[in-house]
Amino acid sequence: MFRRLLPVVLLALLATPAVGGPLPDGARVAYFGLTFIDTSTEGDFNGERPDETERLAMATAYVAEDMTKRGFTLVSLDPVRAELDRVSNPAKCNGCTFPMARKIGADYVLVGEVQKTSNLILSMNLVLSEAATGRQLAAGVVDIRGNTDVSWTRGLGYLLRNRIFRQ
Repeated sequence: MFRRLLPVVLLALLATPAVGGPLPDGARVAYFGLTFIDTSTEGDFNGERPDETERLAMATAYVAEDMTKRGFTLVSLDPVRAELDRVSNPAKCNGCTFPMARKIGADYVLVGEVQKTSNLILSMNLVLSEAATGRQLAAGVVDIRGNTDVSWTRGLGYLLRNRIFRQ
């Protein structure tokens, strides 16, 4: 039975589109930014840290700049800001980003999360999907060590190069 299924599985893998391939120049992306999730006990006891708030803004801008350098046009989220403000995590809202993205004329949706387990261990993920269908085109997760600007940008750079765009 395995021998009969193997060609089907291999064909399915070959037919899976790689975002590393060309996407239309100037494709419009609704980038909903990065959501910070603090599951560490440090966050429970000490609350929000200003350096992490600044780091999240820096990381969000880093991804936006990378997307722009790759030729994407980032669509303003202002027309859907009221809807978006009601969402605590766009990456985990049961597809609420897709109607918003279509409303603002985006071709693709990009969402991401940074989860802090401790001050040493963090996990980052990015997901790129089609706005029209919600079909996931690429996704990746990376664990980083160290809660610094350098570790965050290295982690996101790795995700973009090796998981989202597979260079």
